[in-house]
Amino acid sequence: MLAWGAAPRRALASAAGAHAGAAGGRTWRALSFLVALPAVGVCMLNVWLEQRRHKRVPPEFVPYHHLRIRTKPFPWGDGNHTLFHNPHTNPLPTGYEK
Repeated sequence: MLAWGAAPRRALASAAGAHAGAAGGRTWRALSFLVALPAVGVCMLNVWLEQRRHKRVPPEFVPYHHLRIRTKPFPWGDGNHTLFHNPHTNPLPTGYEK
């Protein structure tokens, strides 16, 4: 009978292949810093340049009766603005703020 922990151990399949231990960790660390972070930086630059080129114009306000229903005022501010209100993107029940 085998004692606890004496069973043969299986090696798990990994993307590192023949790399063992710390070598696989170094590979993924290098990929993270040399590939992933620059890719995120390029994506951020793309979004920033597109935002500068195309200014956002809010769509025309249509006062649908089933949207922006206020049965009681919000407990902060003037009671009409949500907690994270953005005047450029969130209209009030009467329309966008000027």
